Amino acid sequence: MTSAKQAKSVNPLDQLPTAKELIKQIALKEAAKASDSARALSAEEAEKKALIEKMSKPSGVSDDERLKRAAAIIKRAADNGKMEVQVGRFPNVLCTDRGRAINQQEAGWEKTLTGVPKELYEFWQKHLKSRGYKLKFQIVDFPSGMPGDIGITLGWG
Repeated sequence: MTSAKQAKSVNPLDQLPTAKELIKQIALKEAAKASDSARALSAEEAEKKALIEKMSKPSGVSDDERLKRAAAIIKRAADNGKMEVQVGRFPNVLCTDRGRAINQQEAGWEKTLTGVPKELYEFWQKHLKSRGYKLKFQIVDFPSGMPGDIGITLGWG
């Protein structure tokens, strides 16, 4: 008889949450997703800020070391049949005009470079240009239709 009473006392509706409880549950899940997204965005922003900070300062890499790195990159690309290789990418804030002159291919665009991108340009001009290598700086993405990151491509073809 006890089990019959238990069976009668369990109402299937008691196991079904109310609409208000479901809405609250969904809202909590959405809030957790938004919080996770905000944390990820914050971490991404901090990472980008640290990269800009690092690339704004002198790299401390000697020309000899940079020559070794360049030789290895060029050899690997040439061994794979490539006539050019992207050697870097950087945020447009490392240009005094946020990449406008590069995007417009204006004469003197190289004067807008700062930090490590400027070092790379000067290294190419000093060591690689006379050996027939070409260096190209170009906008590689356009977030919201505006110039974004800038890619640096070294070519020999």
